[in-house]
Amino acid sequence: METMMTDQRDEPHTDFIYCHGAITEVLKFGSCHLHSGHRVLFLIIPGNPGVVGFYMTFMQTLHNMFGYRHPVWAVSHAGHCAPPDSMDMVEDMTLAAEVDVFGLSGQVEHKLGFLRENLPRETSLVLVGHSIGCYIILEMMKRDPELKVLKAVMLFPTIERMAQTPQGKVMTPVLCHMRYVAYLPLFLLSLLPDRLKSSLIKLVLGGIRYLDLTVVQPAVGLLSGDSAANGMYMGSQEMRKVLERDNVTIRKNLEKLIFYYGASDHWCPVQYYHDIKQDFPNGDIRMCKNGFRHAFVLDAGREVAKMVVEWIHGDLRT
Repeated sequence: METMMTDQRDEPHTDFIYCHGAITEVLKFGSCHLHSGHRVLFLIIPGNPGVVGFYMTFMQTLHNMFGYRHPVWAVSHAGHCAPPDSMDMVEDMTLAAEVDVFGLSGQVEHKLGFLRENLPRETSLVLVGHSIGCYIILEMMKRDPELKVLKAVMLFPTIERMAQTPQGKVMTPVLCHMRYVAYLPLFLLSLLPDRLKSSLIKLVLGGIRYLDLTVVQPAVGLLSGDSAANGMYMGSQEMRKVLERDNVTIRKNLEKLIFYYGASDHWCPVQYYHDIKQDFPNGDIRMCKNGFRHAFVLDAGREVAKMVVEWIHGDLRT
């Protein structure tokens, strides 16, 4: 794979904060604190599990290829990270329960709350969603039409009929009816030393020829506490709640949206691509021609980031 020259500006910064009462990890390239002078922010909304460390190479490439002009941040899903020793999974149990912050709708409110608490309102956004992150972005745009969204890039979007997909048919009974059975092995895995967890993850992912090794440590963190259980709970709601595509929101924002579908994506069949193309013939809706997997961060984060730069560079003349 191509190697980019490193630069001090490529160094990431990680913050752990509470948002809507729940632990949240924020990975940042570029400015760590935004003020009114920053005009554009790239914000990554991850898939499930919502572990920001999986997107390290993708984010670094975006930041580098735009000449370090625009901060690139990723915000984890609530509870999808192992809190530092000085923090708990939940700071405010009442607030977290009130919005069901670990559930799908609560995760949408979590992202909107993050924006309200951490960004000047005039900041223009380039939202980049992956998988269920695309559904969350559409919901954010629906719930807060005043968001200043320049572009929203939807990578391998799971925005409709998830339980009817090939992977959904397998995972729906697991996530909706059997996930409690998985909690014991998850707990036992969490007790293993990190070195052994790392070896197990490399073994499981050993069939990926060009595995991006930056994903290994975030995966270790996922197995270190309640993060995986929170991801499974969110997944159970995805199967039940991601039903019909939100054509109203898509139509209202069509000029801002770019969709990128996988050619062999078991979470989003090719038929879904043809359906949305038929419904929105003037939309920017693309089919992958490079054989990238749904979990592109495992081996193609840099390549996908380069494509995103090509798609949107003309919209960022700032």
